[in-house]
Amino acid sequence: MATSNMGIGRRAMLGTGATLAGLALAPRARAQAAAQTIRIGFLTDLSGPYKDITGETGAICARQAIIDFDAAAKGMRVEVVVADHQHRPDVGLGIIREWFDKGDVDMILDVGNSAIGLAAGTLVTERNKIQLNTGAASSDLTGKSCNANTIHWPYDTWSNANSAARSLLGSGGDRWFFITADYAFGKAMQADATRIVEAGGGQVVGAALHPFPGTSDFSSYLVQARARRANVVAFANAGADTLNCVKQSAEFGLTRAGIRPAALVAFIQDIKALGLDVAQGLTISESFYWDLNDRTRAFTERLKPRLTNGGMPNMDHAAAYSSTLHYLKVVAEMGVARSKSDGRAVVAAMKAMPTDDDCFGRGSIRADGRKIHPMYLFEAKKPSESTGPWDLLKLVGTTPADQAFRPLTEGGCALAQN
Repeated sequence: MATSNMGIGRRAMLGTGATLAGLALAPRARAQAAAQTIRIGFLTDLSGPYKDITGETGAICARQAIIDFDAAAKGMRVEVVVADHQHRPDVGLGIIREWFDKGDVDMILDVGNSAIGLAAGTLVTERNKIQLNTGAASSDLTGKSCNANTIHWPYDTWSNANSAARSLLGSGGDRWFFITADYAFGKAMQADATRIVEAGGGQVVGAALHPFPGTSDFSSYLVQARARRANVVAFANAGADTLNCVKQSAEFGLTRAGIRPAALVAFIQDIKALGLDVAQGLTISESFYWDLNDRTRAFTERLKPRLTNGGMPNMDHAAAYSSTLHYLKVVAEMGVARSKSDGRAVVAAMKAMPTDDDCFGRGSIRADGRKIHPMYLFEAKKPSESTGPWDLLKLVGTTPADQAFRPLTEGGCALAQN
């Protein structure tokens, strides 16, 4: 019996030794796995006013890029982690720090808030990480606040203001009133549009800042626009704010009074939510539309099975796909280890490599970090023109890639001078 007990004790000790050895090896194995894994931090709006125009669909598009790139077959392990910044810079920056310092995240994607995106520039520079901003709009990201670790897809305040203002000025819209979200994005949009309106011979007759987020009643601002005898009321906001502005403009009869509502940043989700009865004739600037050509339709068909909400991708979502795909191409060339250790080198290589994907076709990335491709002006269809639930837009104008974005020399980016 004593011998038997000793045998059991020895087996138990051997088992314990194996377990301890396993525990000792586990951190090393985890460290090795982390060193071989690219981690993408998708920072977005999951619950606020931009949740439909960025949000979870953007993360799905980033994952689609990983699938289409066939990362696993190329020996690359790629993970996407998602977090909600709640449109609070302190929350957003806290998440980014946590990801960089403890989560082994190599690149942040989307962001979807200009104030957070601009502040994140300091963090990605300090940590030598990467920001591929596909959801914020401020042209300052590639202007005075540019840095060697950030690239900006798929549009900005200058490109949209340029497209909309030129169209409206050309058809008599020369007295502008702005209703502007009171944070970095809205102010940048108003400033860019103002410069283009005034350069084109128009006049800004007034502007009103509204708190963001949390405003739902825009009636007082619309009354001001009418009192100033504006013939264009421009909404320098996005998401639910733009929807409410357009709806309330219709309720107040602004169109009947000769005032044209202009959504400076609007998406297909906005047109769908408004309905063509309300939205018909509204012009929006986009760099992607699911039904634009054979390649955009092919991308959308691949994506559809993963869109459980029955929606469709917009240009922010498409940019999450495009930027992730281009990033992975560079990582595959440089190798995972070097890519993880030097974000600036990755961004430099992304600028050197021409872009090409089903969402935007062929393009390039400038020295200031601006992704270059055509911009399109769409008009919301009349209900009688639509053949399906998402057949909402018709193409009315194209701005070529070399004219679609602010000239490199005018942005004030130090990188453009090197």
